[in-house]
Amino acid sequence: MNGVLDDIRSWPWFWAWLTLFAIVVLRAGATYGIGRLIAAGAARGREPSERLRFAMERVDRWGPPAVTLSFLTVGAQTVINLAAGLCRMTTPRYLLGLVPGAALWATIWTTIGAGVFSLLRQTGSHPVLVGVVIAVLLGVVLVAVGSSRRRV
Repeated sequence: MNGVLDDIRSWPWFWAWLTLFAIVVLRAGATYGIGRLIAAGAARGREPSERLRFAMERVDRWGPPAVTLSFLTVGAQTVINLAAGLCRMTTPRYLLGLVPGAALWATIWTTIGAGVFSLLRQTGSHPVLVGVVIAVLLGVVLVAVGSSRRRV
């Protein structure tokens, strides 16, 4: 996948962004659709895992903002999108979270995210260091979002 991402990022910015946006919309939308199918009864009698149950409760409570913010995390995107489907979030409501989240993700990966990822890969950084860098970047974004909400 890294080679494909590198190829896409070598394209003109708009086309790279649009391609990554489309990939994320399709992938996350498919995950949501799988959740809807499961909720419709494809897996009757099975209990969701504790992590998935937690995500379902949060998605049900926070709705579209939970979907949008999931794109700022590594690993939670799939769980949150699946939980949105399992909670039977309506498609229009889901799209209110998916579209800005996918746009945010595509923007990050066609700008600073790609540069940070390449730098870490070139230096042979340890996966723990990669996780710390991602956590710091996520913290900066959350602080910025939190401070902007307080002003409103």
